[in-house]
Amino acid sequence: MTPLARRGSRMPARCPMAVLVPEETALLRLLLATLAYRGDRCLRDAPESYVHFDTGNGKTTPLTILAHLGDLFDWTYSMILGEGRWPTTTPTDWAGESARFYACLEKLDRHLASGAPVQGEVARYVHGPLADALTHVGQLAILRRMAGCPLPGESFFAADIQIGRVGADQAPPVKPFRK
Repeated sequence: MTPLARRGSRMPARCPMAVLVPEETALLRLLLATLAYRGDRCLRDAPESYVHFDTGNGKTTPLTILAHLGDLFDWTYSMILGEGRWPTTTPTDWAGESARFYACLEKLDRHLASGAPVQGEVARYVHGPLADALTHVGQLAILRRMAGCPLPGESFFAADIQIGRVGADQAPPVKPFRK
C-alpha cells in the first residue's frame, strides 16, 4: 500500500507541499472554469419545481447535490492546504447554495493563481474531487430534463471558457444547437 492510500481513511497520508508547474496550475484552473461554465447552465433560471425535484429516495434533490458540491469544493480547498477536513453543511436555499458554488470555485482559483504551494499530487485532484464535481454537474443537467426544464443544447467544444472566469459572470453560448 502506498503512503497515499491509507486503508479506511477518507484523507490520504500527508504529502509534501509542492509548487505546481504552470501547466499543472493551468489544467486545474481550466477544470474549475469548466465546472463554473457548465454548472452555471444548470443553476441559472432554475424553476422551483426543479430545485426540489425528488429523484425518488426522499433525499436527493438538485438543492442537496448543489450543497454537496459546495462541501466538495470546501474539502478540496482544505486538502490543498493540507488539512483534509470534510465540512457537512445543511442546504440553505437555491440562491445561497448557488452563490456558495461560485464563491468556492473563486477561492480555489485564487489559491491556484497565487502560486501558493499545494498539498498532494495534481492527478489526485483531477481524478478525485474535480471528476466527482463534473459528475455532479452532469447529474444536475440530467435532473433538469427529468424535472421538465431541460437545458438548451450547445457546443461545449466552441464554448468561451476562460481560465479565471469561475463566477456567475459566464459567457453566453457561442454555438447553441437549434431545434
